[in-house]
Amino acid sequence: MRLTAESFAALMAPFAPFESHPVLAAAVSGGRDSLALALLAHDWARARGGRVLGLIVDHGLRPEAAREAEATRGLLAGRGIEAEILRWSGTKPSHGVQEAARAARYGLLFEACRQRGILHLLVAHHGDDQAETVAMRAARGSGADGLAGMAALVEQRHARLLRPLLSVSRARLTATLEALGVAWIDDPSNADPRFERVRVRAAGALEPLDPGEGGRRAGREGRLARAAVDVLEVDGPDLALDRAAFRRLGTEVKAALLSRTVQSVGGRDYPPRRERLGRAVDRLCQAPGRGKSGKSQDFTLSECRLMLRQVPASPRLRWIVRPENGKGNGRKEGQSLIPAAFFACGGPHPPHVD
Repeated sequence: MRLTAESFAALMAPFAPFESHPVLAAAVSGGRDSLALALLAHDWARARGGRVLGLIVDHGLRPEAAREAEATRGLLAGRGIEAEILRWSGTKPSHGVQEAARAARYGLLFEACRQRGILHLLVAHHGDDQAETVAMRAARGSGADGLAGMAALVEQRHARLLRPLLSVSRARLTATLEALGVAWIDDPSNADPRFERVRVRAAGALEPLDPGEGGRRAGREGRLARAAVDVLEVDGPDLALDRAAFRRLGTEVKAALLSRTVQSVGGRDYPPRRERLGRAVDRLCQAPGRGKSGKSQDFTLSECRLMLRQVPASPRLRWIVRPENGKGNGRKEGQSLIPAAFFACGGPHPPHVD
C-alpha cells in the first residue's frame, strides 16, 4: 500500500523534462504528507544525480511553530536532506488568516526558488485534498475549470509548482512513513472546525475522483510547456510567438498558450473570455498581409497588443506581445512568463528571465 521508488517515479514522469541532474525544492511542514513527499523526492533526485532542498515555512502563528520547524529540519538532515527555514515576519492579520498565510507561504517558497535557481517546487497536496477542494468549489457553484480541482502542474515565472501526489490517498502516505519508521507532526489547525476544509473533511462522504485525472491534467500542462519551448521567444521586454511554430500546434494547445501569454504580459488576474480567445487564435494563424479593410493585422487582447512583425534579415514572422498602449508591464510577482521547462537544459546554473 505504501509508495515505492518505482511508483513515485511513475508519478513524476508526466512532469518531464527535467535537468540532467535535477534540483528540486520540496515544501515541508513536518506533517505526514510533506514529509513523505520530501523523502520520496530525495530518493528520486539522488537516483538521477540531483538533490532536494527542503523548504520549511514558519508562519509564526503558534508559539511552538519555531520549535517544530527546527525539529523538522533536524529530521530531514538525519535523512541526508538539506533544509532551510523561511519565516513569515511582520504583523499577522486578524481575519482571513488562512488565506494570508497561504499567500505568504507561496511567496516565500517561490522567492527561495528564485534566489537559488531551482526550477521545480514540489508540494504535497494529495488525493484526499483534491476531493475536498472539488467539494468546496462545488458548494460555491464553480464552473468546469474549478471542478477539475487543483492543477498537477502550474508554471510560475521562476519555478514550476508540481503536485505529484494528487492521485495518492492520505492512507498511502501514512503507510509510507510508517514503513520508513518516520514520525510526523500533526498541526492542530487541521482539526479546527473554524476552517472550511476541516468541516468538509469531517462531513465525509466525498465523491471519489477519477484516479487518472491528475495524470491527464499533468500531461496537458506538460504539452503546453513543450509548446512554449517551441514557440515562445524573449524579444527585449516583450514576448514573441513564432508564427509558423504556433500554427503547427493543436487547437487546444494554441488557445492555452496564447491565454497564458497575454495573461502574463497584461498582468490580468483572469484569462481572456473563450470567444475572444478563439477569434484571436484564428487571427494569429491567418495568412500574413492586411485585412479586408486594408488595416494592419495588429490587434489587442486582454490589455496586450499583438503585432505581426518580420524578424530582421529573415523571412520568419513573429507575433510580438506587449502591454497595450505602452503601459508598464502589469505582471505580478510569481505570474507565468516563460515555462521553467524552457530552462531545463542541464546546466549547473539554469538561466532565468528577470
